[in-house]
Amino acid sequence: MALSITGARTELGRALAASHAAATGAHFSLAGQQANTLLHDGHAWKDFHRTTVAATRRALRAAEDGGAAILVHASFAFVHAVEAGRPLDDPLRAHVQTIRECEQRVRESGVPACIVRLGYLYGPQSADLRAYRTAFRLGRPYWSGPPRPPQYHLHFADAARALVATAKPRHAGRLFYATDGHPLAFRTFMDAFARRVGRAHPLHLPALAKPLARAIIREEHMQQTAYGMPAGAPRPGVPGWRPRFADYRAGLDDAVAAWAAEESAVP
Repeated sequence: MALSITGARTELGRALAASHAAATGAHFSLAGQQANTLLHDGHAWKDFHRTTVAATRRALRAAEDGGAAILVHASFAFVHAVEAGRPLDDPLRAHVQTIRECEQRVRESGVPACIVRLGYLYGPQSADLRAYRTAFRLGRPYWSGPPRPPQYHLHFADAARALVATAKPRHAGRLFYATDGHPLAFRTFMDAFARRVGRAHPLHLPALAKPLARAIIREEHMQQTAYGMPAGAPRPGVPGWRPRFADYRAGLDDAVAAWAAEESAVP
């Protein structure tokens, strides 16, 4: 039986549908998750409020009309840093308000629901990660942000498993986090990926280039790469779930291997 998903055509939606997991009676809301990654240059935040609120409403209607035993609403783990008191400026602050507004709509809907805040997503499903592979092979620099602020990351396959693990009526009314458990700076993450696709010494756009970089990189992405998360995995975690790719290096290896297998299968 196919999973019931609002946002099934997104990268996370495809990963969830491909997980072959059973979640009878559940509906999954992936509203806004196209933005929950550090792998785009901020373009996925465009029209975020309008599209995410609308998708959340559709998910609630679908869950209610379908008589779902539970709605699992995917949200954003980096909101934990805001709630921990770390200041954040607009425009990303406004997007956090939208994220929390959608969570509140879910809580107040009357539909049995739980919320799972996911780390920044990556994996072989990511078109943006493929684009980075091309850029690195061409020797292009990228906006890496500062070298040390740690962020929460999560492989698509682990995100799918976490969502399914929460799809139980007894979890209604609860909020969970799913990250790989090891906050890591975007620069460290992407430099490791660059080395896996043949670029031993990836180039970083310097901070002095920020005014010019704004022509192609949105302010939200610059904010995200500089915005550090609290140390350790946020709690509470998803009951009974552990990430298969707790080591980001293994997760990146999986993405590269999946592409290689895909490309070798093409006649």
